[in-house]
Amino acid sequence: MKSDRPRERVPPNQRVTSKLPTLTYGPVPRIDLAQWRLEVGGLVEQPLSFTWQELTALPHAAPVIDIHCVTGWSLLDSAWEGIASRELMKRVRLKPEAKYVLAESYGSYSTNLSVADFLAENVLLAFNFGGEPITPEHGWPLRLVVPHLYFWKSAKWLRRLTFRDHDEPGFWESAGYHIRGDPWKEERYSY
Repeated sequence: MKSDRPRERVPPNQRVTSKLPTLTYGPVPRIDLAQWRLEVGGLVEQPLSFTWQELTALPHAAPVIDIHCVTGWSLLDSAWEGIASRELMKRVRLKPEAKYVLAESYGSYSTNLSVADFLAENVLLAFNFGGEPITPEHGWPLRLVVPHLYFWKSAKWLRRLTFRDHDEPGFWESAGYHIRGDPWKEERYSY
């Protein structure tokens, strides 16, 4: 639902943009969809592997959400489609000690989340943006979308979710970004 007062939807020190900027560290990976898998492992009762067809056969969600980047832009009312993290987790049995998840991408990128953040409302394993397949520059074929945290937590080119009993910093967190990244608290950097 759109707000009549967008400023209340924009965290401190953010500016609204009308397009999804392309920010990527390193080259865009070339991914063969026939070989692609989403692996789910770590502290789970049984590791799972989803082919593209298996994953996209799950019920879809299509939230319209606001997203916020640590670099200072916010995109309001962005339309995504994919599999809700809660829907995926109906098929995964976590062990009781699983409190965190490391989202790993093709290439060397990863990011960390608490299980609570991963299971929050509107968290999505997205394959469409704006009614079209996500472009390779924006994470095709699958991108994690975590709208309540800064957008670096929305890992592009998702390939693995590893559940853990401890929080392990991902790529940007190891380079000094905040371990959680709440835009409303301006959790941009660890210092």
